Amino acid sequence: LKEIEDRHLATIKKLISIKAQSRVLSKVKSELNTLETLLKVAFLIGEITPKLSDKIVSYGELLSSYIISEFFAEAGLDVVHKDSRELIKTNNVNGKAAVNFKLTDHLCTDFIAKPPHKIIVLAGFIASAENGGSTTLGRGGSDYTAAIVAAALNADLLEIWTDVSGMYTANPRLVKQAKAIPHISYEEAMELSHFGAKVLYPPTIQPVLSKGISIQIKNTFDPDNPGTIITKNKNEKGKTVRGITHVGNIALLSLEGPGMVGIPGISKRFFEVLSQSGISVVLITQASSEHSICVGISADDVEEAEGSVNEAFAYELGSGKINPVLVESNLAIIALVGDNMKSHQGLSGKMFSTLGRNNVNIRAIAQGASERNVSAVINKEDVKKALNSLHEEFFEENIKQLNLFVMGVGNVGGKFLNQIKQQQKFLKENLKINPRVIGLSNSRTMVFDEDGISLKNWESVLSKGEKADKSKFFETVNTLNYRNSIFVDNTASTEVSNTYNSYLGNSISVVTCNKIACSSDYTNYLKLKALAREYNAPFLFETNVGAGLPIIDTLKHLIASGDKVIKIQAVLSGSLNFVFNNFNDKTTFHDVVKQAQEEGYTEPDPKIDLSGIDVMRKILILARESGYQLEIDDIKNNPFLPQESLDTTNNEAFFATLKKHEMAFQELYKKAFESGCKLKYVAQFEKGKASVGLQEIPKGHDFYNLEGSDNIVLFFTERYPTQPLIIKGAGAGADVTASGIFADIIRIGNF
Repeated sequence: LKEIEDRHLATIKKLISIKAQSRVLSKVKSELNTLETLLKVAFLIGEITPKLSDKIVSYGELLSSYIISEFFAEAGLDVVHKDSRELIKTNNVNGKAAVNFKLTDHLCTDFIAKPPHKIIVLAGFIASAENGGSTTLGRGGSDYTAAIVAAALNADLLEIWTDVSGMYTANPRLVKQAKAIPHISYEEAMELSHFGAKVLYPPTIQPVLSKGISIQIKNTFDPDNPGTIITKNKNEKGKTVRGITHVGNIALLSLEGPGMVGIPGISKRFFEVLSQSGISVVLITQASSEHSICVGISADDVEEAEGSVNEAFAYELGSGKINPVLVESNLAIIALVGDNMKSHQGLSGKMFSTLGRNNVNIRAIAQGASERNVSAVINKEDVKKALNSLHEEFFEENIKQLNLFVMGVGNVGGKFLNQIKQQQKFLKENLKINPRVIGLSNSRTMVFDEDGISLKNWESVLSKGEKADKSKFFETVNTLNYRNSIFVDNTASTEVSNTYNSYLGNSISVVTCNKIACSSDYTNYLKLKALAREYNAPFLFETNVGAGLPIIDTLKHLIASGDKVIKIQAVLSGSLNFVFNNFNDKTTFHDVVKQAQEEGYTEPDPKIDLSGIDVMRKILILARESGYQLEIDDIKNNPFLPQESLDTTNNEAFFATLKKHEMAFQELYKKAFESGCKLKYVAQFEKGKASVGLQEIPKGHDFYNLEGSDNIVLFFTERYPTQPLIIKGAGAGADVTASGIFADIIRIGNF
C-alpha cells in the first residue's frame, strides 16, 4: 500500500501545479485511507470476499481517472470527473457483473442532457449494483465501459487508445512480421478478441454492434498512426484470412464410451454439468458416430470439471457404458479468422498441411458454422512455431523463412556463410526464400540469436559466444522449436554425425557434407532415411560425393523413375586427382600432397584421402543410393601407400614417410608414363561388389583427360547400358562444397 501511495503522490506532484496540489493530494490521501481500512478488514477476517475484492480493486480506476481529470482542468480544458458507478448499473454478481443496459442507458442520457461539459472523465472497469455496492466488469472492463457509454449516447465513433497500433494479423510479441489490420468487421474482431487478441476485450464490441457504432483502436505512443477501424461492413475484397490468434492454457476434456451411441441426452447432461460448475467451454468437437465428445476448457478448471463429470456419470462409469473422463493438458488453441474464408476452398487443408510440414501435432479441430473461424488444438510449446508458420503461409507474400543452425565454420563453413550473405537479397526477391542463421558453432564456442546472426561480423560474434557443447547446441535448437529449422553440418566429426537422429526425430532437417553418417552401418543409414520420412524433415547430403556436382540427386532421379544401376565407374577424389595430375618426375610426391592440403583439397588429415577411405565412403554411398545393401568392409581397397604411411598417427609423421618412400612413388609414375597412361584413383561398383584403387588409365578413356581436382562419374544403367550417363566437374574445394550445401538448403526451401 505504501508503494501505491508513493506512486500516486509522485504522479500528482509531477502533473498538478503546486497551487492545486494540496486539494488533489488531500482527496487522494482520503481515498487511500479508506482503502487501508478495507485491507485491514480483509486481514482481520482472513479472506477477501468477491464483494470486498470489487470494492478494493475499484480504487485503481477511481484514483487514476480523478488525477487525469485534474490534469486536464489544469491545462484549461472544460472537464468534469464523474464516478461511473453512478451511471453504469449491473446485477449483484461480483467479479464479472452483467450490465443492466436499460437502466444504464437512461442514467447516461440523463446525465449528458444536463448542462454539458466538453470532456467527461469516467473510471473504467467499475460499476455498481442496484443496491449501490461496487461491482466490476471483468478484465479489460475499461474498454467495455467506453463501449457501454458510447452505445447509450449513440456516439458516432468509439476510440480505444492502447499501447499498440490497432489489431494485428498475429500477436507481434510472438510473430515479428505481424502487421496492423487497417479495417476489420465486428464479427472478425469478436473472433480475434475471443481467441486471445488482447488489444480488445471481447464484450466491448457487443454494445456498439447493436447500434452500428464504429470502433477505432489507436496507439497512445504513435497518435498519427491510423490504427484499426472496426465497422459493421465486411471487407469483401480484403484478405481471405484476416488474422491468426491463439488461446493458451487450454485442456481437452473427453467423454467417450460404447454407451453413448444413439442415447439421447448424453451431450445435454455433459454440458449441464459443466455449466452448473461455472466452467466455460471454449471449443467443442463430437465424433459423427456419437461415440465421443471432446471440449476445450481452461486448464485452471480441469480438476473441478473432471470431478463433476465423473460424479454426474457415476452410474454409466460403473456399468462400463462410459469411460472415465480423459484429460489432456498443456495445450493451446490456434485459430484462423476471416469473413471471406467461407468463399475460398482449401483453406483448412492449407492450414493443416502447413502445421503438418512443421511437425505441429493437431489434437482437435473445430470450425464454426459461419466458416469465419477454423480452430485447432495443439501442444502449448508449439504455439510460436505454429503462429509463425501460418503467418508466413497466409500473410508474408509466400516468403519462406529458413532458420539455419550451422556447426563447423572452417574452410567450407566460412565460404558457406559468405555465400548466404551474398545471395540473401536475390533469394528473397526471386525465390521467395529468406535464409537466416540462428545458431553457429565451431569446436570452441557457440552462439544463438533469435533475430538472426549478422553475417557481416559473424567471426566476432562467435568469438564472444559461450563454450561449445554439441548436446546443448541440439537442446537449444529443439527448445527454440522454429518452423523450417535446418541443421547444417560442415564438419568431418563422427560425434556430430551421431546427433542426426536427434535432429531428424524432432522434425529438424539436416544438410551435411560429412560422409560419416551415410557410410556408417547400413542399419543407421536406413534409420536416418526413415526418420526423415516419418518426421517430414529432409536429410540431404549431396556434397557427400562430388562436392557441388549433382551426382546423388541425379542417381536418386534415375532410381525413382524405374532405372536400375548396372555399373558405376568413377574418380571421386578431387584431392587425389589433383595430386596425380601434378605429380611427375620433376616434383616430389610429398610436395604435391602438401600443396593439396594447403589449398584445401584434402581433409585436415590427408591420410584419409590418400588411404582411400574417403573414396570408399563415397562409392559406398552411391551403391546404397542405387538400392544395394553394402557395408564399408565389403569394399576392396587396393592401397598405393606404404604400410608405414598408413600406420602413422599424426600429419608430421605421415609426411615424413612420404619423403622416405619417394622412390616408390616415382616408380609408380614412371611405369604409367612409359605405358602412355595416367594415374587415376578409381572407384568401381558392379554386380553388388565395390573396389577402390590406383589405376593406369590409357588414352581415349573418359578418365584420361580429367584435369585439376575434377571428379567424374559414369553411370551404366538399364537405360544407359553402353553409353553411360556422365557427370563431370570440380569435385573438391571449399567454394564448390559450400555451394552444394547451399543448393541443398535452397532445395528444402522449395519443398
